[in-house]
Amino acid sequence: MRPTVVFTCSVLFYNLEIVHSRGDDGKQEWPIPYRRFDCRPAADSYCEAMFPFCPTGDRDGRIPYMNNWDVISVFRLQAPVWEFKYGSLLGKMHIMHDAIGFSSAETGRNYTMEWYELFQLGNCTFPHLRRETNNPFWCNQGAACFFEGIDDIHWSENGTLEKVGEISGGQFNEMALWVQEDNQTGIYYETWTVRSDPGPNATVWFDSYDCSQFVHRTYRYLTQQRAKLSSRFQTNYTKIYLYSGEPTYLGDDDSIFREPSAKTLAEDIRKFYHPFRPHQSYMDFVLSLAEAYQKVVEEKSFYLYYNFEYWHLPMKSPYVQITYEEVPLP
Repeated sequence: MRPTVVFTCSVLFYNLEIVHSRGDDGKQEWPIPYRRFDCRPAADSYCEAMFPFCPTGDRDGRIPYMNNWDVISVFRLQAPVWEFKYGSLLGKMHIMHDAIGFSSAETGRNYTMEWYELFQLGNCTFPHLRRETNNPFWCNQGAACFFEGIDDIHWSENGTLEKVGEISGGQFNEMALWVQEDNQTGIYYETWTVRSDPGPNATVWFDSYDCSQFVHRTYRYLTQQRAKLSSRFQTNYTKIYLYSGEPTYLGDDDSIFREPSAKTLAEDIRKFYHPFRPHQSYMDFVLSLAEAYQKVVEEKSFYLYYNFEYWHLPMKSPYVQITYEEVPLP
């Protein structure tokens, strides 16, 4: 058996120095790189999942070792988000979840590998506002999940289950080690892709880090290992966009919520996130929608949390958009 894929540690180590790349002219370079970490922390006990993370996966997150001569089929998997609860409903809005399947010719066993939120999408997109803390509290970890079996009906009924290639057992084992490293250093989920406009020459300010991005990274890794991947169909993926002018860096928790001089900014950020709080009644939710519309559309303002830092987005039309666009296999 290979070492664990999902890691935890008691202390999170990362470089506290804020490094934002700038060109020779001194201007900010975009998009802002996703920050990787040295170790994955244990999840805070305050964070609770409506549905347990990776319930049928190995308790220690292990990926099985394959014989080098084995032939492993690779499958592209896609299904509507929360298909188990809402059926094809979210699929009709092109809100899809992506994963990768594997099948061993030697053993006949099938496996599913995916990357998703530990505490559901809402917790990764917006924070909790706790009375005992000044700063918004985020439950935004995401991680890889590997488990035996491929649920054929789940993936094929309202989505995609398609063989896209074959790799050797040796290539699979190398991929397992890469997943280990990728998962240990990429620890948080990011819902939004932020762009300057919907046009083809738009500037990307921030990129998402979600289930489809994990699938893309894995496909790229496999092709770097000389795997041949191809699809008979157009390979589309869900993207959730925010549109804004050039973002302004604001600071992190310490510089905003623990500095008296930033009290007004701290209050503005908390007020912004208030309409997006979880566990609202139906009436509160309706009122919150109106409040969110006022902030994002009428006031053209959005506070983005990225790399554990806050940015202000000067929003512009069309503000928010969900697309289902082609990303070819590498």
